[in-house]
Amino acid sequence: MERELALEIVRVTELAALASAPWMGRGDKNSADEAATLAMRAMFDSVSIKGTVVIGEGEMDEAPMLYIGEEVGNSEGPEVDVAVDPLEGTEIVAKGLNNALSVIAVAGKGNLLHAPDMYMEKLAVGPALVGKVSIEDPIDVTLRKAATELNKNISDLTVMILDRDRHESIIKMLRKVGVRIKFLSDGDVAGAMAPAFPEAGIDIYVGSGGAPEGVLAAAALSCLGGEIQGRLMPANADEYQRCLKMGITEPYRVLTMEDMIGKDDVIFAATGVTPGEILGGVRYLADDRAETHSIVMRAKTRTIRYIRTQHFLPGKEVLHKVRQAQTLESAPGSTLKKQAKANKEEHAAGSVIEALKQG
Repeated sequence: MERELALEIVRVTELAALASAPWMGRGDKNSADEAATLAMRAMFDSVSIKGTVVIGEGEMDEAPMLYIGEEVGNSEGPEVDVAVDPLEGTEIVAKGLNNALSVIAVAGKGNLLHAPDMYMEKLAVGPALVGKVSIEDPIDVTLRKAATELNKNISDLTVMILDRDRHESIIKMLRKVGVRIKFLSDGDVAGAMAPAFPEAGIDIYVGSGGAPEGVLAAAALSCLGGEIQGRLMPANADEYQRCLKMGITEPYRVLTMEDMIGKDDVIFAATGVTPGEILGGVRYLADDRAETHSIVMRAKTRTIRYIRTQHFLPGKEVLHKVRQAQTLESAPGSTLKKQAKANKEEHAAGSVIEALKQG
Protein backbone atom coordinates (compact mmCIF):
# COMPACT_ATOMS: atom_id res chain seq x y z
CA MET A 1 0.00 0.00 0.00
CA GLU A 2 1.17 3.53 -0.75
CA ARG A 3 2.17 5.57 2.29
CA GLU A 4 0.20 8.54 0.95
CA LEU A 5 -2.91 6.47 1.64
CA ALA A 6 -2.43 7.01 5.37
CA LEU A 7 -3.11 10.72 5.06
CA GLU A 8 -6.09 10.11 2.78
CA ILE A 9 -7.60 7.79 5.38
CA VAL A 10 -7.16 10.21 8.26
CA ARG A 11 -9.09 12.88 6.34
CA VAL A 12 -12.03 10.45 6.37
CA THR A 13 -11.92 9.88 10.14
CA GLU A 14 -11.59 13.63 10.71
CA LEU A 15 -14.81 14.38 8.84
CA ALA A 16 -16.68 11.57 10.58
CA ALA A 17 -15.58 12.95 13.95
CA LEU A 18 -16.58 16.50 13.01
CA ALA A 19 -19.99 15.28 11.83
CA SER A 20 -20.78 13.40 15.05
CA ALA A 21 -19.30 15.87 17.54
CA PRO A 22 -22.30 18.28 17.52
CA TRP A 23 -24.39 15.45 19.03
CA MET A 24 -22.17 15.20 22.12
CA GLY A 25 -24.22 15.19 25.30
CA ARG A 26 -27.57 15.38 23.49
CA GLY A 27 -28.69 11.87 24.42
CA ASP A 28 -29.20 10.75 20.82
CA LYS A 29 -26.69 8.04 20.00
CA ASN A 30 -28.44 7.02 16.77
CA SER A 31 -28.20 10.48 15.24
CA ALA A 32 -24.56 10.78 16.29
CA ASP A 33 -23.76 7.43 14.65
CA GLU A 34 -25.75 8.31 11.53
CA ALA A 35 -23.92 11.62 11.12
CA ALA A 36 -20.52 9.92 11.38
CA THR A 37 -21.57 7.20 8.93
CA LEU A 38 -22.91 9.64 6.33
CA ALA A 39 -19.75 11.75 6.46
CA MET A 40 -17.39 8.78 6.35
CA ARG A 41 -19.16 7.18 3.40
CA ALA A 42 -19.16 10.43 1.41
CA MET A 43 -15.46 11.08 2.09
CA PHE A 44 -14.45 7.58 0.98
CA ASP A 45 -15.26 8.55 -2.62
CA SER A 46 -12.13 10.72 -2.63
CA VAL A 47 -9.79 7.95 -1.42
CA SER A 48 -7.59 6.21 -3.99
CA ILE A 49 -8.47 2.58 -3.27
CA LYS A 50 -10.54 -0.27 -4.62
CA GLY A 51 -11.89 -1.08 -1.20
CA THR A 52 -14.34 -3.65 0.11
CA VAL A 53 -15.89 -3.21 3.54
CA VAL A 54 -15.31 -6.38 5.58
CA ILE A 55 -16.19 -4.84 8.96
CA GLY A 56 -18.80 -2.13 8.91
CA GLU A 57 -22.24 -1.05 10.02
CA GLY A 58 -23.87 -4.44 9.47
CA GLU A 59 -25.22 -6.62 6.69
CA MET A 60 -26.64 -5.08 3.52
CA ASP A 61 -30.23 -5.33 4.75
CA GLU A 62 -29.31 -3.78 8.13
CA ALA A 63 -27.30 -0.76 7.00
CA PRO A 64 -27.82 1.65 4.11
CA MET A 65 -24.11 2.36 3.76
CA LEU A 66 -20.73 1.05 4.88
CA TYR A 67 -22.35 -2.37 4.95
CA ILE A 68 -20.30 -5.55 4.72
CA GLY A 69 -19.41 -6.15 1.08
CA GLU A 70 -19.89 -2.55 -0.05
CA GLU A 71 -17.27 -1.18 -2.41
CA VAL A 72 -15.66 2.09 -1.34
CA GLY A 73 -13.01 4.38 -2.79
CA ASN A 74 -12.57 5.83 -6.26
CA SER A 75 -11.28 2.53 -7.76
CA GLU A 76 -7.96 4.13 -8.71
CA GLY A 77 -5.70 2.49 -6.13
CA PRO A 78 -4.84 -0.89 -4.59
CA GLU A 79 -7.43 -3.56 -3.80
CA VAL A 80 -7.88 -3.53 -0.04
CA ASP A 81 -10.02 -4.74 2.83
CA VAL A 82 -11.58 -1.94 4.84
CA ALA A 83 -12.73 -2.10 8.47
CA VAL A 84 -14.65 0.88 9.81
CA ASP A 85 -16.34 2.10 12.94
CA PRO A 86 -17.58 5.60 12.09
CA LEU A 87 -18.37 6.23 15.75
CA GLU A 88 -16.79 3.85 18.24
CA GLY A 89 -18.65 4.78 21.39
CA THR A 90 -22.11 6.01 20.42
CA GLU A 91 -23.26 5.98 24.05
CA ILE A 92 -20.13 7.92 24.99
CA VAL A 93 -21.04 10.76 22.66
CA ALA A 94 -24.70 10.71 23.69
CA LYS A 95 -23.68 11.07 27.35
CA GLY A 96 -20.73 13.42 26.77
CA LEU A 97 -18.17 10.97 28.18
CA ASN A 98 -14.58 10.17 27.17
CA ASN A 99 -12.86 7.94 24.58
CA ALA A 100 -15.20 8.12 21.57
CA LEU A 101 -13.34 7.64 18.28
CA SER A 102 -13.87 7.49 14.55
CA VAL A 103 -11.80 4.55 13.31
CA ILE A 104 -10.62 2.99 10.02
CA ALA A 105 -8.22 0.12 9.28
CA VAL A 106 -7.06 -0.79 5.78
CA ALA A 107 -5.13 -3.92 4.74
CA GLY A 108 -4.40 -5.80 1.54
CA LYS A 109 -7.32 -7.70 0.06
CA GLY A 110 -8.06 -10.93 1.92
CA ASN A 111 -6.14 -10.06 5.09
CA LEU A 112 -8.75 -8.77 7.53
CA LEU A 113 -10.88 -11.26 9.43
CA HIS A 114 -14.58 -11.10 8.56
CA ALA A 115 -15.49 -10.93 12.23
CA PRO A 116 -19.13 -11.70 12.98
CA ASP A 117 -21.10 -9.26 15.12
CA MET A 118 -20.85 -11.07 18.44
CA TYR A 119 -18.76 -10.98 21.60
CA MET A 120 -15.06 -11.79 21.61
CA GLU A 121 -13.01 -12.57 24.69
CA LYS A 122 -9.89 -10.37 24.58
CA LEU A 123 -6.48 -9.98 26.13
CA ALA A 124 -4.48 -6.96 24.95
CA VAL A 125 -0.99 -5.90 26.02
CA GLY A 126 1.77 -3.50 25.11
CA PRO A 127 5.16 -4.32 23.55
CA ALA A 128 6.79 -5.50 26.80
CA LEU A 129 4.30 -8.35 27.21
CA VAL A 130 4.06 -9.57 23.62
CA GLY A 131 4.39 -13.36 23.64
CA LYS A 132 4.63 -13.43 27.44
CA VAL A 133 0.99 -13.99 28.41
CA SER A 134 -1.84 -16.16 27.09
CA ILE A 135 -5.61 -15.75 26.95
CA GLU A 136 -5.85 -19.45 27.79
CA ASP A 137 -4.36 -18.90 31.26
CA PRO A 138 -6.55 -18.03 34.26
CA ILE A 139 -6.48 -14.28 34.89
CA ASP A 140 -4.50 -14.62 38.13
CA VAL A 141 -1.77 -16.55 36.29
CA THR A 142 -1.70 -13.87 33.59
CA LEU A 143 -1.27 -11.15 36.20
CA ARG A 144 1.59 -12.97 37.93
CA LYS A 145 3.38 -13.43 34.59
CA ALA A 146 2.82 -9.78 33.70
CA ALA A 147 4.13 -8.55 37.03
CA THR A 148 7.29 -10.64 36.62
CA GLU A 149 7.93 -9.44 33.05
CA LEU A 150 7.28 -5.79 33.93
CA ASN A 151 9.31 -6.02 37.17
CA LYS A 152 6.36 -4.78 39.21
CA ASN A 153 4.43 -5.92 42.21
CA ILE A 154 1.01 -7.28 41.28
CA SER A 155 -0.53 -4.49 43.33
CA ASP A 156 1.17 -1.98 41.03
CA LEU A 157 -0.43 -3.37 37.87
CA THR A 158 -3.34 -1.48 36.30
CA VAL A 159 -5.94 -3.48 34.39
CA MET A 160 -8.59 -1.90 32.17
CA ILE A 161 -11.95 -3.60 31.63
CA LEU A 162 -15.39 -2.61 30.37
CA ASP A 163 -17.80 -1.94 33.23
CA ARG A 164 -20.31 -4.70 32.47
CA ASP A 165 -22.28 -7.20 34.55
CA ARG A 166 -20.87 -10.03 32.43
CA HIS A 167 -17.41 -9.24 33.83
CA GLU A 168 -18.42 -9.73 37.47
CA SER A 169 -16.34 -12.89 37.98
CA ILE A 170 -13.24 -11.34 36.36
CA ILE A 171 -13.60 -8.19 38.46
CA LYS A 172 -13.88 -10.27 41.65
CA MET A 173 -10.64 -12.05 40.76
CA LEU A 174 -8.87 -8.79 39.90
CA ARG A 175 -9.84 -7.40 43.29
CA LYS A 176 -8.83 -10.60 45.06
CA VAL A 177 -5.38 -10.46 43.48
CA GLY A 178 -5.12 -6.77 44.37
CA VAL A 179 -4.46 -4.99 41.07
CA ARG A 180 -5.71 -1.52 40.25
CA ILE A 181 -8.78 -1.53 38.02
CA LYS A 182 -9.68 1.20 35.54
CA PHE A 183 -13.24 0.81 34.32
CA LEU A 184 -14.27 1.78 30.82
CA SER A 185 -17.90 2.73 30.20
CA ASP A 186 -17.62 2.15 26.44
CA GLY A 187 -14.97 2.37 23.75
CA ASP A 188 -13.62 -1.14 23.28
CA VAL A 189 -11.05 -0.20 20.60
CA ALA A 190 -9.54 2.61 22.66
CA GLY A 191 -9.40 0.29 25.68
CA ALA A 192 -7.52 -2.44 23.86
CA MET A 193 -5.07 0.10 22.44
CA ALA A 194 -4.33 1.68 25.82
CA PRO A 195 -1.64 -0.80 27.05
CA ALA A 196 0.53 0.16 24.06
CA PHE A 197 0.67 3.82 25.18
CA PRO A 198 2.88 4.31 28.28
CA GLU A 199 1.17 7.61 29.04
CA ALA A 200 -2.17 5.81 29.45
CA GLY A 201 -0.84 3.95 32.48
CA ILE A 202 -2.59 0.68 31.55
CA ASP A 203 -0.73 -2.64 31.71
CA ILE A 204 -3.39 -5.08 30.45
CA TYR A 205 -6.81 -4.93 28.85
CA VAL A 206 -9.12 -7.89 29.53
CA GLY A 207 -12.73 -8.94 29.14
CA SER A 208 -15.19 -9.38 26.32
CA GLY A 209 -16.33 -6.88 23.72
CA GLY A 210 -17.40 -6.78 20.10
CA ALA A 211 -15.53 -9.05 17.69
CA PRO A 212 -15.36 -6.40 14.93
CA GLU A 213 -13.76 -4.02 17.43
CA GLY A 214 -11.21 -6.73 18.20
CA VAL A 215 -10.05 -6.72 14.59
CA LEU A 216 -9.76 -2.92 14.59
CA ALA A 217 -7.74 -3.10 17.80
CA ALA A 218 -5.48 -5.75 16.26
CA ALA A 219 -4.78 -3.40 13.35
CA ALA A 220 -3.82 -0.62 15.74
CA LEU A 221 -1.67 -2.83 17.96
CA SER A 222 0.21 -4.22 14.95
CA CYS A 223 1.38 -0.66 14.27
CA LEU A 224 2.21 -0.04 17.94
CA GLY A 225 4.13 -3.25 18.57
CA GLY A 226 1.52 -4.57 20.99
CA GLU A 227 -0.63 -7.70 20.86
CA ILE A 228 -4.22 -8.79 21.20
CA GLN A 229 -5.45 -12.36 21.51
CA GLY A 230 -9.12 -13.14 21.02
CA ARG A 231 -11.65 -15.91 21.15
CA LEU A 232 -15.14 -15.68 19.70
CA MET A 233 -18.06 -16.29 22.04
CA PRO A 234 -21.03 -17.57 20.01
CA ALA A 235 -24.05 -17.29 22.30
CA ASN A 236 -26.22 -19.85 20.54
CA ALA A 237 -26.47 -22.22 17.58
CA ASP A 238 -27.39 -19.40 15.20
CA GLU A 239 -24.26 -17.43 16.08
CA TYR A 240 -22.13 -20.58 15.76
CA GLN A 241 -23.53 -21.18 12.27
CA ARG A 242 -22.87 -17.56 11.37
CA CYS A 243 -19.19 -18.06 12.20
CA LEU A 244 -19.07 -21.05 9.87
CA LYS A 245 -20.85 -19.09 7.14
CA MET A 246 -18.23 -16.33 7.42
CA GLY A 247 -15.39 -18.83 6.98
CA ILE A 248 -14.42 -19.32 10.63
CA THR A 249 -14.27 -23.12 10.80
CA GLU A 250 -13.22 -23.34 14.47
CA PRO A 251 -15.21 -20.61 16.23
CA TYR A 252 -13.85 -21.32 19.73
CA ARG A 253 -10.16 -21.40 18.95
CA VAL A 254 -7.79 -18.63 20.03
CA LEU A 255 -7.35 -15.97 17.37
CA THR A 256 -3.89 -14.48 16.98
CA MET A 257 -2.93 -11.17 15.42
CA GLU A 258 -2.16 -12.99 12.18
CA ASP A 259 -5.61 -14.57 12.22
CA MET A 260 -7.24 -11.17 12.56
CA ILE A 261 -5.18 -8.94 10.26
CA GLY A 262 -2.89 -11.21 8.23
CA LYS A 263 0.86 -10.77 7.82
CA ASP A 264 1.00 -7.87 5.38
CA ASP A 265 0.90 -4.12 5.85
CA VAL A 266 -1.92 -2.42 7.75
CA ILE A 267 -2.85 1.25 8.01
CA PHE A 268 -4.84 2.43 11.01
CA ALA A 269 -6.33 5.87 11.56
CA ALA A 270 -8.47 7.28 14.37
CA THR A 271 -9.76 10.73 15.24
CA GLY A 272 -11.01 11.60 18.70
CA VAL A 273 -14.63 12.69 19.00
CA THR A 274 -14.49 13.14 22.78
CA PRO A 275 -11.28 13.41 24.85
CA GLY A 276 -9.56 10.24 26.00
CA GLU A 277 -6.29 8.69 27.19
CA ILE A 278 -4.92 8.58 23.66
CA LEU A 279 -6.46 11.45 21.71
CA GLY A 280 -8.15 14.76 22.38
CA GLY A 281 -11.71 15.27 21.22
CA VAL A 282 -13.20 17.71 18.74
CA ARG A 283 -12.77 21.21 20.15
CA TYR A 284 -14.69 24.20 18.86
CA LEU A 285 -12.74 27.43 18.43
CA ALA A 286 -13.57 31.02 17.53
CA ASP A 287 -14.15 32.16 13.94
CA ASP A 288 -16.06 29.03 12.83
CA ARG A 289 -13.14 26.71 13.38
CA ALA A 290 -12.83 23.33 15.06
CA GLU A 291 -9.75 21.38 16.07
CA THR A 292 -9.32 17.62 15.72
CA HIS A 293 -6.71 15.27 17.15
CA SER A 294 -5.88 12.13 15.15
CA ILE A 295 -3.44 9.28 15.03
CA VAL A 296 -2.44 7.49 11.84
CA MET A 297 -0.10 4.50 11.85
CA ARG A 298 1.40 1.95 9.50
CA ALA A 299 2.42 -1.55 10.56
CA LYS A 300 5.15 -1.97 7.92
CA THR A 301 7.20 0.98 9.14
CA ARG A 302 5.82 1.29 12.70
CA THR A 303 5.49 5.01 11.96
CA ILE A 304 3.08 6.76 14.30
CA ARG A 305 1.84 10.23 13.40
CA TYR A 306 -0.23 12.47 15.63
CA ILE A 307 -2.10 15.03 13.60
CA ARG A 308 -3.61 18.17 15.09
CA THR A 309 -5.77 19.95 12.55
CA GLN A 310 -7.79 23.15 12.51
CA HIS A 311 -10.81 23.03 10.22
CA PHE A 312 -12.71 26.04 8.83
CA LEU A 313 -16.21 24.65 9.17
CA PRO A 314 -18.00 26.79 6.54
CA GLY A 315 -15.63 25.26 3.98
CA LYS A 316 -16.66 21.67 4.81
CA GLU A 317 -19.44 21.07 2.30
CA VAL A 318 -19.89 17.46 3.36
CA LEU A 319 -20.78 18.53 6.91
CA HIS A 320 -23.50 20.88 5.67
CA LYS A 321 -25.01 18.16 3.51
CA VAL A 322 -24.91 15.63 6.34
CA ARG A 323 -26.92 18.05 8.47
CA GLN A 324 -29.38 18.57 5.62
CA ALA A 325 -29.75 14.83 5.11
CA GLN A 326 -30.39 14.26 8.80
CA THR A 327 -32.98 17.02 8.86
CA LEU A 328 -34.84 15.36 5.98
CA GLU A 329 -34.70 12.02 7.76
CA SER A 330 -35.71 13.31 11.20
CA ALA A 331 -39.40 12.36 11.02
CA PRO A 332 -40.40 9.43 13.28
CA GLY A 333 -39.84 6.07 11.68
CA SER A 334 -37.92 7.41 8.71
CA THR A 335 -34.27 6.96 9.71
CA LEU A 336 -31.92 5.70 7.04
CA LYS A 337 -31.45 2.33 8.72
CA LYS A 338 -35.20 1.71 9.02
CA GLN A 339 -35.70 2.59 5.37
CA ALA A 340 -32.90 0.24 4.34
CA LYS A 341 -34.45 -2.65 6.26
CA ALA A 342 -37.80 -1.97 4.63
CA ASN A 343 -36.34 -2.21 1.14
CA LYS A 344 -33.18 -4.28 0.60
CA GLU A 345 -32.99 -3.81 -3.15
CA GLU A 346 -33.54 -0.06 -3.41
CA HIS A 347 -31.20 1.49 -0.87
CA ALA A 348 -32.51 4.56 0.85
CA ALA A 349 -28.94 5.78 1.19
CA GLY A 350 -28.39 5.98 -2.54
CA SER A 351 -30.04 9.35 -3.03
CA VAL A 352 -28.39 10.72 0.09
CA ILE A 353 -24.92 9.71 -1.06
CA GLU A 354 -25.50 11.21 -4.49
CA ALA A 355 -26.61 14.43 -2.88
CA LEU A 356 -23.52 14.43 -0.68
CA LYS A 357 -21.26 13.97 -3.70
CA GLN A 358 -22.81 16.81 -5.68
CA GLY A 359 -21.88 20.42 -5.07
